[in-house]
Amino acid sequence: MLKSIAGAFVLAIVANASAGAEPAGPVKILIVSGGCCHDYPQQRKLLESGLKARMAAEVSHVYHDPRAGEKATRPALPIHGNPKYADGFDVVIHNECAADEDSAAVLDAVLAPHRAGVPAVNLHCAMHSYRSGDWKKPVTAGAPNARWFEFTGIQSSGHGPQSPIRLTAAGTGHPVAAGFQSYTTASDELYNNLAAFDVTPVLYGIQPESPVAADRARTYTVAWTHLYGPRRTRVFSTTLAHNEAVMADPRYLDLVARGVLWAVGRL
Repeated sequence: MLKSIAGAFVLAIVANASAGAEPAGPVKILIVSGGCCHDYPQQRKLLESGLKARMAAEVSHVYHDPRAGEKATRPALPIHGNPKYADGFDVVIHNECAADEDSAAVLDAVLAPHRAGVPAVNLHCAMHSYRSGDWKKPVTAGAPNARWFEFTGIQSSGHGPQSPIRLTAAGTGHPVAAGFQSYTTASDELYNNLAAFDVTPVLYGIQPESPVAADRARTYTVAWTHLYGPRRTRVFSTTLAHNEAVMADPRYLDLVARGVLWAVGRL
């Protein structure tokens, strides 16, 4: 049986209540998804049901399904023209894949609520979005093409062939990893790490069965946290879950739920 740590969330809530703490309302979550390369309708369902099973949550969605003839790597997400898109939410989950969206104005709008203090959780292809300039080389803090990576925390430029990823806790003592037990995912993409911006690693990943020999020896940070911008906004990110089989794993949903709760200060 897959070990779940969701019960720890209930115990924490009970402990707070018994200590006389004011009962917290549901976490108001906005999930942004859409773009190329993934089954976002299915992922939206998996994330919403998984989070609601692990915490009191109200989940809303911003989603754009690219139409015929539209370049899916530049999805016309409504948030791209609305810097106030996160008003009223406790946290935004970025699960979009806007790989070729390089507009500075779009990036201004996407980052605006997080610079103002709205916590964020970034999943998988979010790390490969909003890229500009020569993003295949390590960026420098403060450079125009570093802005998105300074928000996500780690710059990634690509991945090798899909293969199971062996996950281990990073050993940093981060609360998101509390109770985590190593396991191997279904086939997934292991994103590389080109540059990091003062992150705290949560999980490491390696692909021991990769068909590329060089990849079998490469260990990358696959989940981490950091504090972003002038408000020191909490941000949790994981590069895992290209495929729905990985996302549907209760252990992955536990990880994301703990990332959400940490981001909003309820873990």
